[in-house]
Amino acid sequence: MPEEKVMNRYLVVVGAVLIQLALGAIYAWSVFTSPLKEAGWSNSDTQYVFSAGLAFFAVVMVLAGRLMPKIGPRKLAISGGIVLGLGYLFGGLVGGISKPLVILFIGVIGGSGIGLAYVVPIAVCMRWFPDKKGLITGIAVAGFGFGAMLWVKLASEWGGLIATYGLSNTFAIYGVIFFVMVIIGGIWMVFPPAGWKPAGWEPPAPQAGKACGAVDFSCSEMLKTGQFFMIFIIFVFSAGAGLMTIGLMKLFPTKALMAQSGMSEAAAKAVAGTAMAVFYSLANGLGRIVWGIISDKIGRKLSIIIMTTTQGIFMILFQWFAGTTGLLYLGATMIGFNFGGNFSLFPTICADTFGAKYIGQNYGWVFLAYGIGGIFGPILGGKLGDLGNFPLAFTICGVLCLAAAGISAMLKPPIKKEAIAS
Repeated sequence: MPEEKVMNRYLVVVGAVLIQLALGAIYAWSVFTSPLKEAGWSNSDTQYVFSAGLAFFAVVMVLAGRLMPKIGPRKLAISGGIVLGLGYLFGGLVGGISKPLVILFIGVIGGSGIGLAYVVPIAVCMRWFPDKKGLITGIAVAGFGFGAMLWVKLASEWGGLIATYGLSNTFAIYGVIFFVMVIIGGIWMVFPPAGWKPAGWEPPAPQAGKACGAVDFSCSEMLKTGQFFMIFIIFVFSAGAGLMTIGLMKLFPTKALMAQSGMSEAAAKAVAGTAMAVFYSLANGLGRIVWGIISDKIGRKLSIIIMTTTQGIFMILFQWFAGTTGLLYLGATMIGFNFGGNFSLFPTICADTFGAKYIGQNYGWVFLAYGIGGIFGPILGGKLGDLGNFPLAFTICGVLCLAAAGISAMLKPPIKKEAIAS
């Protein structure tokens, strides 16, 4: 029998980055809010689209995990690209007509498309790179972080799409681009042949009673473990802090810079905008790769402890950093860097703890924590901001991150009865 030809595994990385760049559209929503407000939308109206997108992104990921074994990763990724592309395309067609329809097409349908496709590159990359799970997962999801900056800049300074073609046409153009990118990337979204492993690599020997990727837990088995709830809570606290900061990164520093540094409102907005669009965004993308590399060397658990501890410290310090330009940039960089780490560390600790076989299904449940964090963090920041107490919002989230570090320190591999019996 001739030896089965195996695809070059680095093509999977290319496909993963293409897909995640397109899916990063959800973080680019801020570039559309000002034109929508000029068209008569309220602040709340613009945020309904973003909130709907985040919610359906997280919820549909659970469905995507269940669909992957049935239809395969390639079809699932392509389905996500079709849904995302059509959502933005139809959102463009109704952009000047109906707020509810924009929320439906771009928020609900677009967010659902992202949820369908997001887990595919993570699951496929982990199967092809069991020897470099942290690094490759970090590279894959980095596209999601960098994609936000790409779509913001193309719509504004770099491409001037909104100024040239208008908001509705920009939605439609993006829909076509997202569709094409995810379809192309989806071509390489296939699992390796059964029993395949990288040349020269041997999996770690299973240890009785320990998971560490050697014992596979199904969704129903995972959901019965205390470790799942510990990881879930850690992710809620860590993601909530970063998502709250995204919502306040322009508003709070603008006020702080005017009060502490005596800047004009225009100058303060420019500095705060740079902190978000450049320092936070770039660090967010970079953090996904660097934390993945770090975790391959020192382990996922210790990496999460360090990440959440430093995040807690910088969240608390940010109330004093926000009013000084240099410290603001430092705080935005570190918070963004740690926020990005969530997206390489939590899929890999999920695989390390519950095995890689069902990672597509299992991580969908873990990722619901991101959706909860996306609700409580921004709402907490907004409510306390309305009360004139932004510093308290950052302090609360900082303390929760430190609590997450403490929970992380107590995390131990779950015991599976079959592993003990064997």
